[in-house]
Amino acid sequence: MNESSAERRDRMPAKYELISDDIRRQIADGELRPGDRLPGETALIERYKVSVPTLRQALSTLRAQGLIESKHGIGTFVRSPRLKVIRRNERHQREKSLVHAPEEERRRNGSAETDTGRRTDEFSFSAQYETIPAPEPVATALGVPIGTDLLRRTYRSRFTSEDVPLAFGNSYLVLDLVKKNPDLLDPHLEPWPGGTMHQLSTLGIEVDRVVEDITTRLPSPDEMRELGLIPGTAVFVVHKSMIDTNDRVVEFSDFVLPGDRHRLIYTTQLERWT
Repeated sequence: MNESSAERRDRMPAKYELISDDIRRQIADGELRPGDRLPGETALIERYKVSVPTLRQALSTLRAQGLIESKHGIGTFVRSPRLKVIRRNERHQREKSLVHAPEEERRRNGSAETDTGRRTDEFSFSAQYETIPAPEPVATALGVPIGTDLLRRTYRSRFTSEDVPLAFGNSYLVLDLVKKNPDLLDPHLEPWPGGTMHQLSTLGIEVDRVVEDITTRLPSPDEMRELGLIPGTAVFVVHKSMIDTNDRVVEFSDFVLPGDRHRLIYTTQLERWT
């Protein structure tokens, strides 16, 4: 006979659940702090009077919840919570408002600095540029023929205090458009003060609106590795289009944002009744 929901609620907790509950409480109460090493397997087995499989099931539960992490050959540690990024839709107007600001002001007030409340020197940023023929999905997004030469810019950013990226992704620009300003082809000038909107402004382009299409999914194995994700952590996938005042898509990007270190907050200003 299958166990009913009521029976599951009323049953006594399994031994591994009692162990994981106790260690979880120690973490919540501050008895175990981020970075602390848990006692070894033998010590925990003696403390809780359980078998090896039971203890490992308890630790596996805590690992899946993101509370602990195991380092091969070293031990098991309380996991430090990831620093959070709050991404708001107002960030786009903020970027546009800075287009005509002095360079130093643009450098200090980039999207990453504003989203996190941290200084420029607290970030590590990398950019890789290459020319590619437009694949079908990107060509469709930019409204150009498949195979059109594009400048693909691959970005990765992270806090200097952490060893995994905050995010990574690609930005695509039509090569014939951006090569009018050779500086825009130089990855060594990244991070560019003022971001993409300022880069486009050097070409006489004003961005009229930004459209973001956001979905969630489980990460691929490569994404899990690169982003340092624990099993079960989802990612946000952001497809962003910048559209100019002539209704032309002038930049398209796709970014992967880890769900354990990003919050997305969107505010819509409504018209008032008169």
